[in-house]
Amino acid sequence: MHLRTTGFYHVLRKQAPHRSPVFVRRITTASSSSQSSARTAIYATVLTASVGLFAVYYYDARSAMHRYILTPALRHTFDAETGHRIAVKVLRSGLGPRDPVQDDERLRSEFWGHELSNPVGLAAGFDKDGEAIDGILNLGFSWVEIGSVTPKPQPGNPKPRVFHLPDDAALINRYGFPSQGAASVISRLRARIPKFHETKDDTTAAFKPGSVLAINLGKNKSSPVESPDDFVTGVKTFGPYADVLVVNVSSPNTPGLRGLQNRELLEDLLTSVKKARDELEPSPITARRPRLVLKIAPDLEESQIVDIADLIRKSNIDGVIVSNTTISRPASLTDLNKSEMGGLSGAPLKPRALQALKTLRAHVPASIPLIGCGGISTGADALDYARAGASLVQVYTGFGYDGVGTCRRIKDELEVLLKAENTTWKTVVDESVRKLSLTES
Repeated sequence: MHLRTTGFYHVLRKQAPHRSPVFVRRITTASSSSQSSARTAIYATVLTASVGLFAVYYYDARSAMHRYILTPALRHTFDAETGHRIAVKVLRSGLGPRDPVQDDERLRSEFWGHELSNPVGLAAGFDKDGEAIDGILNLGFSWVEIGSVTPKPQPGNPKPRVFHLPDDAALINRYGFPSQGAASVISRLRARIPKFHETKDDTTAAFKPGSVLAINLGKNKSSPVESPDDFVTGVKTFGPYADVLVVNVSSPNTPGLRGLQNRELLEDLLTSVKKARDELEPSPITARRPRLVLKIAPDLEESQIVDIADLIRKSNIDGVIVSNTTISRPASLTDLNKSEMGGLSGAPLKPRALQALKTLRAHVPASIPLIGCGGISTGADALDYARAGASLVQVYTGFGYDGVGTCRRIKDELEVLLKAENTTWKTVVDESVRKLSLTES
């Protein structure tokens, strides 16, 4: 609106009749300039605060913002699967937060002669299609297991298929191996290879010092249940791009899959995948063939675990992950979602998984490392697995509930416990494995 049409102009003329319109314009301009300066100051303050918050978000995964604001907001705003997908996309974008702290020497771990900066890895199921490998490694995990990856694309089970049990710090999923297929994942793995890659003795498929990459191999629902062909295809396809290949026969959400843990079928499977692995040329990335690891269920009877241990010894498989999700429902569960079908993970799984690991440790020699997985969300949980004979550990549900700082918190808590005992992770593992393993004749 023009100044002359306003009451303000007439007031000025009345108070200062001898002043010219130029003087009035100067006063008005000064007022506008003052308002503009105030707005500029406000914008600058908002911008500075935003940059500061983003810096806290980006540079430090331990920030309380992640654990108490962003992660709960994501969980309560979206359904479980949508929240999961958003988290993967953020970590894929390169805008995910980072772990800024160097791992303490006490956390040093060994991976078949290869040194890892810490023993904490992320289990399969989070990054199913290898989209966010580097974003996950930036969170401080020493190893990442992507997948499960099936040879052909498949949609998995109908939705909804993931359910939070916050009252029990647990999760139930019946994903059923949704996968973009091997070709899609291979393209991403190839895109990660540095343009000027030089193979050295300590090179791993993670392309990060002190870290390794594992790929979990799944089976298409349309494939014959008893056939090992999908796993053999996975070994041949992903062998050049992985440090570890995980043969997953323990998901409860693919019909008939857990039947492959029966002695005769498992013997045929292990023989087939080991033959395929041994026929591979050394990887052009690592100059080595990948290690083969079997992933078993926590619901096996002791006699079944003993049978599997016998097959593992005979087949010379390199290691075992204990365990996957459970189809059991502990009486302690209180959340309304406890009746959903699928595999249960999180805190209620720990006793069952830990017992399965102890049983297997007693029936395999020290030369076969075990990886503990199930209900790990604290440093004390990780140490429990080490004392049971696990060389490394994996997290999954705890990561979903506590957010991107989970790995750092577990490592910090673990460091405090190890310092209190004046020991190291490797010392605890070596003593436990020596004491608890089957004696080799």
